[in-house]
Amino acid sequence: MNKYITLRARSGSFSLLLEKRAIIVLLILAGLSCLLVIAGLSVGSSLVSPLEVILHLAGAGTGEHAFVIETLRLPRILLAMLVGGALGVSGLILQGIIRNPLGSPDIIGVTGGASLAAVIFITCFAGGVSMDWLPLAAIAGAACMSSLIYLLSWKKGVTPIRLVLIGIGMAAAASAMTTMMIVLGDTYSTAQAYLWLTGSVYGADWVDVRSMLPWVLLFIPLALFFSKTANAQEMGDQVAAGIGVKVQLHRFVLLFISVALAGSAVAFAGGIAFVGLIAPHIARKLVGRSFGSLVPVSALVGGMIVCLADIVARTAFLPLDLPAGIFVSGIGAPFFIYLLYRNRHQ
Repeated sequence: MNKYITLRARSGSFSLLLEKRAIIVLLILAGLSCLLVIAGLSVGSSLVSPLEVILHLAGAGTGEHAFVIETLRLPRILLAMLVGGALGVSGLILQGIIRNPLGSPDIIGVTGGASLAAVIFITCFAGGVSMDWLPLAAIAGAACMSSLIYLLSWKKGVTPIRLVLIGIGMAAAASAMTTMMIVLGDTYSTAQAYLWLTGSVYGADWVDVRSMLPWVLLFIPLALFFSKTANAQEMGDQVAAGIGVKVQLHRFVLLFISVALAGSAVAFAGGIAFVGLIAPHIARKLVGRSFGSLVPVSALVGGMIVCLADIVARTAFLPLDLPAGIFVSGIGAPFFIYLLYRNRHQ
């Protein structure tokens, strides 16, 4: 019995091999995500019956809770799912490129560059420039940092070990500069910067969702398009080159996709750490190591992590609304220590 399903374009330019098990896992995760969304729309400072939520989404509700569901909660939940999905796929790509289970956007400096640019914007320009430009500043910071890491890593090509070592060093430098900007800033700007660095989808609206959606719809399918290349690179540069992969070109493209996803996520939700580290590991436990299966599963797992963290953050300590990044870090930091311990002899 064939365990695989092949999706292939008529022109033959694109093909994707999926395990039937992966499709079952995807359907289960999609169902759990829907349940999580309904739960998130139901709980909060005012409780809404899950049945009322379902009826409202189906267009058959009474309209009594329309403002709470449509304006306050639904954009926030959808943005959390989009941000988590982007971070999950970004981390998956980085772990494949550098062939290291500890790889993630926040560890090798991508989100550090976005955070530094955002803090500079908040502390220096927030009084005279609209905060609507903050996402663009964060994306530009992520792009500049990743370009600098890539250039410093280049020596007749970019090797995974140079990329990760220089990335860790640049992440430390960005963190130091971010701290300096916060220390030098005024009290109001410092408070804003701290909240943003912790990571939160508080105050999300439909404009944020519409702005984030194109990044996810463009770059996650693009990651799927390069799934065969990513699978080849995990076997090593020589093997990948031997089967016809343009290693350096495809590594640059995959890195660009990862940076675009991580930068856009950080731009709209701040510095939510460890999602890009945790989600790919959970996805591998569920569907194995095939990149084509891992991309959608990592996206769904990452979205569920951020969404669940945000639900807990806004309901566990009412009337306080805490940043979701606190709860993600509470899980991610011990998981990172566990990975360090497990890979200590490698």
